[in-house]
Amino acid sequence: MDRTVAIAGVDVPRFLYGTAWKEDATQGLTERALASGFRGIDTANQRKHYNETGVGQAISDAIASGWLVRDDLFVQTKYTFQSGQDHRLPYNPESPIQTQVEESFASSLQHLNVDRIDSYVLHGPSGSVGINQNDWAAWRAMESIYESGRTRLLGVSNVSLEQLERLCSEAKIRPHIVQNRCYAVRGWDRPIRKFCKVNGLLYQGFSLLTANRAVVESQELAQIAKHHDCSIPQVIFRFAIEVGMIPLTGTTNTQHMQSDLEIFDVRLEPDDIERIEKLMG
Repeated sequence: MDRTVAIAGVDVPRFLYGTAWKEDATQGLTERALASGFRGIDTANQRKHYNETGVGQAISDAIASGWLVRDDLFVQTKYTFQSGQDHRLPYNPESPIQTQVEESFASSLQHLNVDRIDSYVLHGPSGSVGINQNDWAAWRAMESIYESGRTRLLGVSNVSLEQLERLCSEAKIRPHIVQNRCYAVRGWDRPIRKFCKVNGLLYQGFSLLTANRAVVESQELAQIAKHHDCSIPQVIFRFAIEVGMIPLTGTTNTQHMQSDLEIFDVRLEPDDIERIEKLMG
């Protein structure tokens, strides 16, 4: 299996390293993830949960050292509404939403020390239901950034099926990527995964381990892992890839980073996939 999947002419790694909740350790952990072989990095311009500057320093150091080329790296970041931020805002909260998006994007380029973003993601609509005026203002600004060539893809995160359907039906430029927290008890987000598959979008799943502790600790998953002589996280990440997800891992353990990437050598049987799809925790 190829380690990338193409959309809109962009090769997207099938496995991403997520940098949320790492604070001062962000730079060192991102460096270790890159050294382990990850070529897709997910972050956000949301200081409450991310240290985007630390990600940028890790990328800069790797490129300056000569063992990483920018074109081999997939960098994804996000615009986050004020309701999802703390006091460390990357934009003027008094500015119109369109201006906030532009300011946040410009700040991301500076933090990450790059001249383009590979995937720019709306870090969730501003409400849990519907797409409101502020959401559309943010999306129109993101469309302008895309049309200018400053980002190669657009995406949306933390989105419901109803919101995604409306965004895709009314947007000038549909999202290329959908990123959701993926719960086994909700069928591993199957309805949205199905929508993405039918409409040619890429689905990214995060918190595959932390949101599914009961499944991770289940006897059935342990049996599958034992049968294939691999770890339970490897089973879950390989399952994710087999059903069309791009999984994210945020491990802080270097050995786990390396073993996570070994999932491309793991083989699950169709029966294994079906059993895991039905696990509800």
